[in-house]
Amino acid sequence: MSSIDFLVKLRDAGQIIADAANEQLEKMAPKGDKAASWNPDKIKWTEAQGSSGTYERSEDVSSLDFKEMLKDLAAHDGKLNRDGSFYWTFQNGATVGRKKRKQI
Repeated sequence: MSSIDFLVKLRDAGQIIADAANEQLEKMAPKGDKAASWNPDKIKWTEAQGSSGTYERSEDVSSLDFKEMLKDLAAHDGKLNRDGSFYWTFQNGATVGRKKRKQI
């Protein structure tokens, strides 16, 4: 195994650990927290291919749900886990990606 392969696997393992910790923290959040006001099913998503495999992306700026999702992502430093998917904001600030989380 090359050192690049090792670093990629180490990075991926770290991401899995971080995702599991975030999921557990979400489960432990107080029940009085306001639920997210956006519905990902009402947002137009297109399939894309990235360096880590297939994911979905959206630039549906005409959708109110997309705008609320962007606000929610901004409040979480551009990354969040919700309903079994990981969401992130691209550097341009107007594109969002999502990918199903790997189950451990």
